[in-house]
Amino acid sequence: MSELSDLYQEVILDHSRHPHNYGVMADATQKAEGYNPLCGDQLTLYLKLDGDKIQDIRFEGHGCAISKSSASVMTDVVKGKSKAEAAALFDKFRRLVTDPTTVKIEETDKLAIFSGVSEFPVRVKCAVLGWHTLRSALDNKTEKTSTENL
Repeated sequence: MSELSDLYQEVILDHSRHPHNYGVMADATQKAEGYNPLCGDQLTLYLKLDGDKIQDIRFEGHGCAISKSSASVMTDVVKGKSKAEAAALFDKFRRLVTDPTTVKIEETDKLAIFSGVSEFPVRVKCAVLGWHTLRSALDNKTEKTSTENL
């Protein structure tokens, strides 16, 4: 394994053990739940919107290191962004973990740590769970988001 891959793996494990923006948000303006039936990952995402801007975001739940760290990084990168900017980041991330040749990403980009996920197709659903749940929260959908049909 390359030094960069080792570093990415360490960052993923650190985000899994010590997730950022983790916990309930009592004053959330929107909330969505996500579930990956393949491995049992579950999360609840809380948003506080100020107009079109994600003023604050938190999540709680349980799952594998990939799903938890992906949700943690996602909360870091979308906080303070508009809905349109968050949607563009969702698209960039989805392409990164499904077909990385279609997206330009710098090693310094926080999303880069997930660049190897595409090599493990069964883990893609783990990585995108939080992101699809974010889309549901932004769209104010009330039904649980499932990765089953993704």
